[in-house]
Amino acid sequence: MSRTEFMQGNVACAEGALAAGCRFFGGYPITPSTEIAETMARRLPKAGGVFISMEDELGSIAAVIGAAWTGARAMTATSGPGFSLMMENIGYAAMTETPCVIVNVQRGGPSTGQPTRAAQGDMLQCRFGSHGDYSTIALAPNSVQEMFDLTVKAFNLADRFRVPTFLMADEIIGHMRERITIPDRVEITRPAPLLEGKLPFEAGDDRVPGFAPFGSGRAIHVTGLTHDERGYPDTTDPEAHERLVRRLVAKVESARREIADYEVVNPDAGMVFVTYGAPSRTVQQVIHDHPDEEIGHLRLRAVWPFPEFALDEFPDATVFLMPEMNMGQISREVERHVGQPVVPIPKLGGDLHTPAELLRAMEAYR
Repeated sequence: MSRTEFMQGNVACAEGALAAGCRFFGGYPITPSTEIAETMARRLPKAGGVFISMEDELGSIAAVIGAAWTGARAMTATSGPGFSLMMENIGYAAMTETPCVIVNVQRGGPSTGQPTRAAQGDMLQCRFGSHGDYSTIALAPNSVQEMFDLTVKAFNLADRFRVPTFLMADEIIGHMRERITIPDRVEITRPAPLLEGKLPFEAGDDRVPGFAPFGSGRAIHVTGLTHDERGYPDTTDPEAHERLVRRLVAKVESARREIADYEVVNPDAGMVFVTYGAPSRTVQQVIHDHPDEEIGHLRLRAVWPFPEFALDEFPDATVFLMPEMNMGQISREVERHVGQPVVPIPKLGGDLHTPAELLRAMEAYR
């Protein structure tokens, strides 16, 4: 049977990881994500897993990548400054097709910024932060329940597509406490095995190779260099590089409908809010308080790959309003896909948008 508890968001994230079969956590404490590491440090050894506190975030993500290649479900958790330090190895994970989960409980930046205040300033970084062309998956919870549920989903997506997958929370969601339902068991999807006769990086129709972790009996060469289907470096052949990079991008981008996760409210509305994470809660309050208003709401639980087709759910939209706890990072992505005005409603400094602020924005564009 499931159980109901009153829980902090960061703790729910750790509980979701444990339920999903995470058995390795490598991390370094950083506000406002530290409770994830603290919970994993207490709980993971009792579940037969390994917790290791690394010397810094560079070592943390490197340890996670190594653990993933042993076949363990592996995770780290950090915030903005640590996330920046992880970027080179996140690119390595993308290139080597390493399934792993990176949780970023976002805080105000740049640099050390506001350690104890909320932000959403890393949403473009998780998509474009490492150099080169690649594609990633990023989920954005707006509740303690979704901190649990989307952590589970992040592990399944990481294994399904052999790609580093991000849970992009924020300080508000990480530190709030709410009622949560924890099921006895969750659905777990493991990576497809590497079939006999297949090369280690030879992909099928879905562009995702089978996975043979170290110790499985297959000789696997893993490198961040451009490599062929055997895994051997092939850095001077333009065709080999193009073939590899196009596949790394296409395996995610071609599955955007499979990955997409969003909620649609009032699809006949003309005025539509597009949100992810904590600001969606303010929009939900506005809709609740003004039932006679025709207010549309597209809430994204998966932000990357961006589900542009979700915008078509609002055929009568005249304007898209985007409250974000940044200067308008995802509003730029929405602008690329619609002909209607897209109005950023930025919020900096660590506070969440208030209903009054959103109502003023609505009045300005009626």
